[in-house]
Amino acid sequence: MAHSPMQEAIDEYLMMLQVESGCAANTLAAYRRDLRKLLDFFQQEGIPDVSALTKPLWGQFLGSLQASGLSASSIARCLAAVRGFYKHVALGRGNGAFESVLKGTPKQWAQLPKLLSEGEVTRLLNLPVINHREDRRDAAMVELLYATGLRVSELVNLEVAHLNLEVGFLQATGKRDKQRIVPIGDKARQLVTEYLQSARPAFVNKRTSSALFLTRLGRAMSRQCFWNILKARAGRAGITKPISPHMLRHSFATHLLDHGADLRSVQMMLGHASIATTQIYTHVEQTRLKKVHDQYFPRKHRSRKHPSCEPGAGD
Repeated sequence: MAHSPMQEAIDEYLMMLQVESGCAANTLAAYRRDLRKLLDFFQQEGIPDVSALTKPLWGQFLGSLQASGLSASSIARCLAAVRGFYKHVALGRGNGAFESVLKGTPKQWAQLPKLLSEGEVTRLLNLPVINHREDRRDAAMVELLYATGLRVSELVNLEVAHLNLEVGFLQATGKRDKQRIVPIGDKARQLVTEYLQSARPAFVNKRTSSALFLTRLGRAMSRQCFWNILKARAGRAGITKPISPHMLRHSFATHLLDHGADLRSVQMMLGHASIATTQIYTHVEQTRLKKVHDQYFPRKHRSRKHPSCEPGAGD
């Protein structure tokens, strides 16, 4: 079955991302899924040509994403993929008209990141370490994730050679293979050192692996495996809310800002290309401060009007 012209344009764009931009396989798969939503929408509307996008059609597409029940973050990622695709199309056709069409993401879709409170993080990190190699590994992974704000993909891709425990830094490889140096907290250094000395050698078995965190089979830990480990530990800590590795990254950034860290330093540690991405955490802090103000400001809960506001007062 022949591909439609739009499918061919999408395939060409994904090939360009793979060959010229060096996008990882997981990133390419996400782009393919998101652009499939655009392709399905165009097919439903009976529109075969990628260049037929208009402002009203863009609005309908935005509405279809919202109606599908996707989260705000999933919608934002999809729109970023579509905008990147149309930028590529515009360059190829010498047509910059799409830029004005693709504006207009509703502000009400913005969603603050989900966090753990400092108390919840403390309970999660202070679980007693059972004298088993898996528990020592898991404790070290969770502590290191919170201490550095790494993405889960960056955590599971760490190699032993990426650590400098003596100085207290690690080298993380982020999106598009961008590398950054991130400091490690004292507690994380301690737990990772103990894992390296007493647990990791038992995981290696007869295999040779450069990965820092290994499974019982001596292979590098996967993202899904770590997510399951994190959920199990959250249950042990009495945390009932849905938890994900990214919540620890969000919590790391928010708690740093709560305690006085500057935004630029947090941006560098998170590996954000733009400080605008990091600024979402300032909104989290503003929301928290508003709640504190609403709860504790003494003039909020007045039982009656001030005399000067009564009719005839001051006459």
